[in-house]
Amino acid sequence: MDWKGKKVLITGAGGFIGSHLTERLVELEADVRVFVRYNSRGNYGLIEIIPPQIKEKIEIIQGDLRDSDAINKAMEKIEIVFHLGALIAIPYSYIHPNEVIETNIFGTLNVLNAAKEKGIEKIIHTSTSEVYGTAQYVPIDEKHPLQGQSPYSASKIGADMIAESFYRSYGLPITIIRPFNTYGPRQSARAVIPTIITQALTQDTVFIGATHPTRDITFVKDTIEGFIKIAESPRSVFEIINIGSNFEISMGELAEKIISLIGRKVKFSFDATRIRPVDSEVERLWADNSKAKNLLNWEPKVSLEEGLKQTIEWISEFISLYKPFIYNI
Repeated sequence: MDWKGKKVLITGAGGFIGSHLTERLVELEADVRVFVRYNSRGNYGLIEIIPPQIKEKIEIIQGDLRDSDAINKAMEKIEIVFHLGALIAIPYSYIHPNEVIETNIFGTLNVLNAAKEKGIEKIIHTSTSEVYGTAQYVPIDEKHPLQGQSPYSASKIGADMIAESFYRSYGLPITIIRPFNTYGPRQSARAVIPTIITQALTQDTVFIGATHPTRDITFVKDTIEGFIKIAESPRSVFEIINIGSNFEISMGELAEKIISLIGRKVKFSFDATRIRPVDSEVERLWADNSKAKNLLNWEPKVSLEEGLKQTIEWISEFISLYKPFIYNI
């Protein structure tokens, strides 16, 4: 695909993955419009800190995914939609399930309805490995059963099913991308890697929750290339595609690796407030990425050590954006 001049819309562009995808598509010379959640401060989220020469090429629209009129206007003259907009924090979903369900399910419905009306060429709908819940078998392929172990994961299952229904009912050209745990520069401290890094850089004690669960983690640049390859491939409609590294690491092992790379002497302290309810904790995630390899010729290129080094370096430079002394939900 020639991206030059291609008119794309990215919802959730103010977030971690969305801001990196925005930057990459501008580099590819696409005509990029982003949809970010309105706030009275006029703050565009992480779009604010991408390089100025990138930011000046972006058309920014503020609104709310739950507002169908705002979504319809944002999708005028668009060819490809990357739908990343969502409320993503699992602890937040325990406290505010209504807001999470309304945003993730009804927001997705608004995006799909608008895409159907506008005749969009392709929609890449963003799922999450959390929809699988604790692995019933590993590695987890795309046929693994779905389990709603938190209001967040349940909302994403609902959004995924609505996306599937629009393909089957209306022939809407949708692909569901299912990233496993993505990390890298700009990620907020509601995720475990920035939580550990920010504490280790600024404190002598690192507070941590459960250390035994495992995750499959992928550097953000690799995840972004998964989005790009899905958009480019005519073979990806309608497919559900895992984007993961095909290995698992426990949270305890991950924490030790981060500390060794930072090189400061710190101690770990268990914090019970960071523990999920017992039946909600996802104990194990390990991606089968063979479909992405075979269908898209995609595979991760950045090693865990190199990715962590880049993430530590970025967070060290932008530590003022974080609040290491609180538990971010």
